[in-house]
Amino acid sequence: MLDLAFSTEDLAHTRFAFSPAWEIVASVRVLNQPGEHALHLPWVKRATAALAGAGLDIGLLRDLVPLRHLAGTPSTPLPELADELADLRDVPGRAVRRELDAMAGPRTPALNRFHRDPEAGLERLAALMEQYWDLVLAPDWPRIRALLEADVLHRSRLLAQGGAAELFNDLTPLVRWQGGTLTVAHRHLHAAVPLDGRGLVLVPSAFVWPRVFSKTDPRWQPVLRYPPRGIATLWETGTAVAPGALAAVVGRGRAMLLTELTAPASTTELARRTRLSAGAVSQHLGVLRAAGLVSGHRAGRHVLYARTRAAEVLVAGVPEVDS
Repeated sequence: MLDLAFSTEDLAHTRFAFSPAWEIVASVRVLNQPGEHALHLPWVKRATAALAGAGLDIGLLRDLVPLRHLAGTPSTPLPELADELADLRDVPGRAVRRELDAMAGPRTPALNRFHRDPEAGLERLAALMEQYWDLVLAPDWPRIRALLEADVLHRSRLLAQGGAAELFNDLTPLVRWQGGTLTVAHRHLHAAVPLDGRGLVLVPSAFVWPRVFSKTDPRWQPVLRYPPRGIATLWETGTAVAPGALAAVVGRGRAMLLTELTAPASTTELARRTRLSAGAVSQHLGVLRAAGLVSGHRAGRHVLYARTRAAEVLVAGVPEVDS
């Protein structure tokens, strides 16, 4: 159990960010223990086949997954992988050796080589991470990123509506906020850590599911990595069904879109889920927006669409009552 003590200044410095480098680390954890991540088995199957087909040996990555330096604290909300790998290459050799010395169990030959020459090892590691990304994560990054962006939009709205308590208590059952303290249910950690004005970086992560990860090393801003809302839909394709009654009112295509918008989503993501063309999705969303049933919110380079309150009432089939 980890207790993070917040001050007013900590709340002011709490922010959201993504981390492509972390998705590499977390996805390798999934490949190391696929039985613990049943949700990602469709991706595991594709990734394993792609790695075998390309003959890419990721043994060094598998060995180094426990190292904290593999994915530092994102310094910007949407860092590019190239920037994160540049930071990795700049990690001091003495810091690498210190963490290798602290790892449990005997070191593999690859890790011994890394220990002897950490600067060259970091260069090899960064190149391997880039190859791994291009092969097994880049093809799925648009849908992963859309999920992460939708989660951040949802959390931002919760923060605006109900403050920190509503934001933190909605993250995951493994996290609870009470009396200015955020309690994180870690299995093998028992500590109380004051944030000391540094705040907290909240990083939604597709491959962290079903766990949460935290980093409270005093050398960096603390980080909490958690599974995003809607993670169960990540690998689904073409499963949208239009409820008959709703379809009779707004049409089959628009009914499917409203049903799929349980969390904010982009035009591209909605097209993937519903198997409608991107043009058809865009046209339907324009009609729904004009009718006051969806709203659009810019997130980086994309626009995410969300159901309005009127649409929530319509989809739920509950009559709206004046207050």
